[in-house]
Amino acid sequence: MDIVIVTTIIASLFLVIGAAEPLAARLRLPYSVILAVLGILIAVAATFFLRTELTDALNPVAEAILSLPIRSNVFLYVFLPTLLFQATLGMDARRMLDDWVPVLVLAVVAVVVATLSVGYALALVSPLPLVAALLVGAIVSTTDPSAVISIFRSLSAPRRLARIIEGESLLNDAVAIALFSFFAAFVMLGLPNPTLDDTLSRVPLLIGGGVLTGWIVARAAVWLMAAFARHELAPLSISVALPYLAYIAAEQLVGASGVIAVVVAGLTLSMVGPGRLPPQAWGNLRDIWDLLAHWAGALIFILAALLIPRLLEEVRFSDFALIGVVVLAATAARVVILFGVLPLLTRLRLSPPVERPYRVAILWGGLRGAVTLALALAVTESFRVPVEIKRLVAILATGYTLFTLIVQGTTLRWVIRRLGLDQLAPVDQALSKQVIAVALQTVREDLAKTTANYDLGHDTVRTEAKRFGDRLDQAVKQAEDSTEILDRDRITLGLIALAGAERDTIIARVREHTISPRLAEQVLSDADRLIEAARSGGRTGYRTAARKSLGYGWGFRFAVILHNRLGISYLLARLTADRFERLLSQRLILRDLDGFIHGRIRRIHGRRVSDLLHDLLGRRVEAVETALDGLRLQYPGYAEELERRFIRRTALRLEEREYATMREDGLIGEELLTALMQDLAARRAAAERRPPLDLALQRTELVRQFALFEDLDEDGLKRLARGLSTRYVNAGEVVMRRDSAPKSVYFIASGAVELQNAGQTWRLGRGEMFGQMAILTHKPRRFEARAIVPSTLLVLDEARFRRLLQRSETLRDAVRASSEKRGLSADTLLMDQPRSG
Repeated sequence: MDIVIVTTIIASLFLVIGAAEPLAARLRLPYSVILAVLGILIAVAATFFLRTELTDALNPVAEAILSLPIRSNVFLYVFLPTLLFQATLGMDARRMLDDWVPVLVLAVVAVVVATLSVGYALALVSPLPLVAALLVGAIVSTTDPSAVISIFRSLSAPRRLARIIEGESLLNDAVAIALFSFFAAFVMLGLPNPTLDDTLSRVPLLIGGGVLTGWIVARAAVWLMAAFARHELAPLSISVALPYLAYIAAEQLVGASGVIAVVVAGLTLSMVGPGRLPPQAWGNLRDIWDLLAHWAGALIFILAALLIPRLLEEVRFSDFALIGVVVLAATAARVVILFGVLPLLTRLRLSPPVERPYRVAILWGGLRGAVTLALALAVTESFRVPVEIKRLVAILATGYTLFTLIVQGTTLRWVIRRLGLDQLAPVDQALSKQVIAVALQTVREDLAKTTANYDLGHDTVRTEAKRFGDRLDQAVKQAEDSTEILDRDRITLGLIALAGAERDTIIARVREHTISPRLAEQVLSDADRLIEAARSGGRTGYRTAARKSLGYGWGFRFAVILHNRLGISYLLARLTADRFERLLSQRLILRDLDGFIHGRIRRIHGRRVSDLLHDLLGRRVEAVETALDGLRLQYPGYAEELERRFIRRTALRLEEREYATMREDGLIGEELLTALMQDLAARRAAAERRPPLDLALQRTELVRQFALFEDLDEDGLKRLARGLSTRYVNAGEVVMRRDSAPKSVYFIASGAVELQNAGQTWRLGRGEMFGQMAILTHKPRRFEARAIVPSTLLVLDEARFRRLLQRSETLRDAVRASSEKRGLSADTLLMDQPRSG
C-alpha cells in the first residue's frame, strides 16, 4: 500500500475528528454517534467509488480505505487500554473504594444477567447453539464507557451516583470481555456447552490475576517515574507504556483479564502518583492522557464504523427479527438491574438512592460501540468458528450496536429533556443566584479600586457605577427573596459554599507547596465528602463527614495489627506521620475559612446562617485540635519537627515569589532567574523530605509521661513499653463489652472513655486506666467501655499487669483509689499481690 496514500488517509481522519466535535454540538447529538455515522459514510463512499464506472480517479484511495489493516487486536491491544487507562486516571480512586459494593455488584451482575438473558433468548428462537448464543450475549453486554461517563457529566448528576455508574461502566467491559474469552474458547474448539463449575473455575484467575498484575506493573512504573521525576518528559513516557505492559502481561503471561489489569493499573497510579510526582508533572501527565484518549476514542469509533458495511454484507431479512430479540432481551436485563437490583441495594444501604429519571437515563444511555464491534470482528477472524455462526455473530452484534447508536443515541437528549434532567434542581438554581450575587459584590469592590488607581473621569465612573449598582441590587434582591429557599436550604447552601472554599484553599496550598503532594489527594477527597454530605444531608451530613475525616480507617487498624503481632512498624509509622501532617494542614486551612464566612456567606445568607456556620467551623477546629493534641502527647516533639518543615517550605514559597516578581520588574535576567530557581529547587527537595517517626522511641517517651509509672526505673519503663500494644479507637466505638472475659488492662494515652453499668456512667481521661477490676476479682467485666472521642489506648495483658502491680507502689495506690471510688474493698483486691521490696 502506497505510504503517501496511507499518510493522507490518516491525516484526513484527524480532520474528520476535528470537525466531528463542533458538528455534534451543532446537531445536539452524542459525539460518538457523529463519529460512527461519519465512519459508515466513509466506508459506503469508498465502496461506491470502487464499484462505480463514473470515475477511476479515486479508486486507489477507496482501495486503501477498505484495505486498512483493521483487526480485532488493533482495537483490543492499541485503543482499548488507552481509553480505559485515561478514564481511571480521571476517577477518584479513594472515593470509589467507598462504594465498591454497588460498583462490583452492578458490574458483575449486570453483565451476567445480560449475557444469560440474550443467550437463552437467542438459543430458543435461532439456529445458534447455546454456547454461541451466550457468546453473543457477552459481546453485546459491553458498554461504551466514554459515552456513559460523558452522559452523566452532562446531566450534572450527584457526584456519588456518577462515580458508581462510571466505575460500573469500566468494570462492565472487563467482566464482559472475560466472559467472551471463556465462551469463545468453547465455540472455537467445538466443545459442548460449559457447566457452571467450568465458568466459576475461571473467574479467580481472570479477576485475581488481572488485579495483581495491574497493581505490580503500576507500582513498578510509579517507582521509575518518581526516580526520573526531575526529567520533565521521562514520567510521561513511562506512563504511556504502563497500560500496554499491564494489558500484555495479564493476557499473554498470566492468562488473566488484560482489561482488569489496565483498570487496576490506572486506579493505582491515580492513588499513588500525586504523592510521588511533582504537581506540575502530574498535571502534565493528566493533560497528555486526556489528549491521547480523545484521539484514541475518536479513531476507534471511526475505524470500527468502517467495518459495519463489511460485517453486514450477508444480512438476511430474517436476521432483523433476531436483532429485535437481542434488543428486547438486553433491554429487559438492564431493566432488571436498574429497577430491581439498584433499589434493593438502596434498601440494604449499600448504594445511594437513584431516582427513577436517572435510572431511565441510564437505561436509554447504554450505548454500544467499538468494543462490541471489535469482539464480533475477533469471532469472524477465527477460522475455527463455523461460517454460519460467524455470520450471525457479526450481524447481531453490528445490528444491536447500530440500534443503540442511531435510535438511542439520536433520541437521548430528547429523553433527558422529557425527564427534566436538563434543568437544575431547585437548590442548584438558588445556589446560582447566590453565586451571581457574591461574584458581583466582589467585582464591585475590585472595580472601585481599579477606577481609583487609573484616575478615570468622575462622570464616567459615576454613570457606570450606577448601572452596575442597579444590577447588583437586583441580583442581591433575587438571592434574598427566593421564596423557594427554606432556612434549612440556606444552611445547606452555606455549607456547600464553605466546603467548596475549603477545597479551593487546599488546591491553593498544594500549588504553593505548603501541603505535600502525597497528602493532596486525601485531603481533597475529604473536602469532596464534605460537599456531597452537605448537599445530601445538610448540617447532619456535614457533621458526620467532618467527624469521619478525623477517624481511624481500616488501613490504620491493619497497620496496628502488623505492628503489634508481626513487629512490622513501617506502615504504622508512615500512616501516623501522615495523620500528623494532615491534621496540621487541616488546622491551618480551617482557620483561613473564618474570613470566607464573614466576608462572603454573611452578605447573602445573613447573620444567623453565618453565625451557625462559624459555630460548626469552630467545633471542627476544636475536634482537630483535640486529635492533634492526642498525637502530640503520644509522640512529643514530632509535631514541632513538622511545623519547622512547614515554616521552611513557606519561606521557600515566598522566596520563589520574590524572584518571579523581580524578573517581571526587569531587575534580574532570565539566566539569573534560572540559576536561582535551580538552587531553590534543590533546597525545596530537601525541605520536602519528612522527618522519620520512630515508634519505639516515642512509646517509651509516652509511657514516661504516665504518673502511674513514675516509680519505675529506666529499665522497667523500657520493658513496659515493649510489652504494651497500641489500640486506636474512633468516637462511639466499643472498647470493652459487658460480661466479656477479662484479659487486658487499658491505659488512656489520649482521648476519653466512658464506662457504663446499670444506668451509671464514669468518664476517664488521659493518664487513667480501666479493665483492672475484672482481672483482680477474677469475674466477668461488669462495665461496657466506649470511646467518646478518637482515642489512643495502651493495652497490657493480664500476666504483665500482675507483674507490674508487684513492682509499682504507685500503680497499687491507683488501684486502691479506683476501687474505693466504685465501692470495692482495696485490701481484698490486693491481698494476693506482694509488695515490692
